[in-house]
Amino acid sequence: MNFKKILLKDGKIIDENGTVKENCDILISEGKIEKIAASGQNEYENYELVDCSNLYITPGFVNLHAHSPMSIMKGIAEDISIDRWFNEKIFPYESKLEAEDVYWGAMLAAFEMTDCGVTAFADHYFAQESVYKAVLDSGIRADIAPTIFGLAGDYKEQLESAVNFVEKYKDANSRIHLRLGPHAPYTCPGEKLSEIINAAKKLGVGIHLHVSETLEQVQDSIKLTGKTPVQVLYESGGFDVDVIIAHGLWTTSDDLKFINKNANFAFCPKTYLKLSMGNGNIYELKDRLNYSFGTDGAASSNTLNPLEQARIFALNGKNATNDAENFTTAEIWKGLMNGHNALKFNTGKMKEGYEADLVFWDLNKVNTFPVYDPLTSIIYSSNPDNIVHTMVQGEFLKYDGRLMKDTDTVLNNVQRVKDRILIRGKGKSKVNYN
Repeated sequence: MNFKKILLKDGKIIDENGTVKENCDILISEGKIEKIAASGQNEYENYELVDCSNLYITPGFVNLHAHSPMSIMKGIAEDISIDRWFNEKIFPYESKLEAEDVYWGAMLAAFEMTDCGVTAFADHYFAQESVYKAVLDSGIRADIAPTIFGLAGDYKEQLESAVNFVEKYKDANSRIHLRLGPHAPYTCPGEKLSEIINAAKKLGVGIHLHVSETLEQVQDSIKLTGKTPVQVLYESGGFDVDVIIAHGLWTTSDDLKFINKNANFAFCPKTYLKLSMGNGNIYELKDRLNYSFGTDGAASSNTLNPLEQARIFALNGKNATNDAENFTTAEIWKGLMNGHNALKFNTGKMKEGYEADLVFWDLNKVNTFPVYDPLTSIIYSSNPDNIVHTMVQGEFLKYDGRLMKDTDTVLNNVQRVKDRILIRGKGKSKVNYN
């Protein structure tokens, strides 16, 4: 990659703690933050100058749980219960998806996330080679976990394919990390979950899976095994590696004794509201959990904006706990920034030596003006139109309000794939949601 030397001139920095520092020059070199200095103190030669005098500059956002190719099915399953959503719509349509469909769905998702200020995402899906190619082509960062269904007839082939994928691409690109993606304890029962986790240990990678999504899952797990899904994960060795726990909505207080610092929870509250999954326990337990925000797939959340998820989490949390003084903007900002710690890309801090994955905010717009507190303006008032630029590894993926990649080609291909999905119709899914 040919890195540019860029001078971000006279910007206002908001760091990972929400601290604001005005009148800053930021030098970008080799895709990293080379230097941060007070504006006007020095002249820098051979740097491309970008005027940031009216902008706030923050670390980018992380989408800690996504099914990016599901953008191809945005709006295909609406106003139905969660079991019907899976069994009558999503799983049957997914069973006929082809590698090309997955690629264009992931490209569409990457573009939407870039527009929303997402600089890295954790993906959980199949046809992982197509997702990998989409991440390369779009310029975003990703942590990719090939999905493995332990109850599927071709489970062994899925595991072998995922292991081979990780072995092949593990260190191939600095923007991409890999891990294994057992779907969930209930779809990878018994020794199969342990087998996948042991494979991850041998590969030196983490795992990413769905845990305790619904109250029914927890109750069924206790009936079948005498243990909650979190305890099943613990006894399978799941907390011995870095683990992204998608949802964990119904994690119990008793589960806390099994959870350690390797666990990163990805809350996706828009999906919980959409599919009527209840408030769960996360609003009461959030101070004892290491969490950030994901979006789930666009087939359930309809948008891929973790800031929107954080906003919903804060508002619903205040209401669910009957405490308007809780879920402060500073806490929610910390939760958003915590996704960087989970993915370990050396991002998320406005410090020299960190990767230049940045978002540039114009808050002098009617929806965010006047600005008493920029964090409040961003968390509660902003939308993607306030994001002027999005930068990943020192490269502008969105500049002056426009995506820098070829959006027309992606949209045209997504339309073509959508038409093919409807013509092919539904197939037979490998597993059932229950």
